[in-house]
Amino acid sequence: MSAERPTPVPHRGAPCWVSLLARDLGAAQDFYATVLGWTFRPAALGEEFTVAMSDGQPVAGIGAVVPNLQVAVAWTAYFAVDNADATAARIRERGATVAVGPLRIGPGRAALAADPHGAAFGFWEGQTLPWSVGRGNAPAWLELRTRDAFAAAIFYAEVFGWAAGEPGGVDVTYEDEQVIVRDGGHTVAALRGGAVEAAPDPRIRPQWHVHFPVRDIDVVTSAAMASGGTVLPVEPAPEQGRAAARQAVIRDPDGGLFTVTEAPRQHPS
Repeated sequence: MSAERPTPVPHRGAPCWVSLLARDLGAAQDFYATVLGWTFRPAALGEEFTVAMSDGQPVAGIGAVVPNLQVAVAWTAYFAVDNADATAARIRERGATVAVGPLRIGPGRAALAADPHGAAFGFWEGQTLPWSVGRGNAPAWLELRTRDAFAAAIFYAEVFGWAAGEPGGVDVTYEDEQVIVRDGGHTVAALRGGAVEAAPDPRIRPQWHVHFPVRDIDVVTSAAMASGGTVLPVEPAPEQGRAAARQAVIRDPDGGLFTVTEAPRQHPS
């Protein structure tokens, strides 16, 4: 998370930020500046944290991994909560893990966790930057690839209050063997990983994936490879209203995995 230029708290359970912890902050900034055209400004959290900017708007956070912290380099999605302590308790009650926090960070409190299948995510209590998935320069959407999407949806619904029937939350629906999460009528996340009653797929490593919008996917992938990144094939998947989408999965030189999407974003009501 970042603590700069706060805005009102987003809807409960909605994605509110994405961040990358890199082993070499300078090298990560150079890679994403070249590939995605980002610029960077300091964050209020200290010199080891920066806010990535696109067209003058905040996009994501990139920070440096603490040297003695043994964590994989990965993009992490954060979700807004009303009470970080209560959220942490609900996660533990359901057999999942709270790895770090909740910790006081600037105007809020943050924690890192993993769901029962091992997918890492974060949650944040407090104010945020002007940022919303699927709007402006923020990520186009988030995607959880897991072994059992229906079981994962139950976990996140119980932890974050998805579709709890209370004002100020997000809505979830089951469509085309996926769980779709909508905030204010537009799609912010999808959970994929098997139909209802289907056996979990042991080949899938559960993980939240961040999809960044780009104007020219060929230019972006060429720049990624020239800068030491790797471009991976994209598995065919339902497009959730993005029939014309062109996508590529990129692994940065430090191991951080993300997806770029070229097509205009559509937000079904």
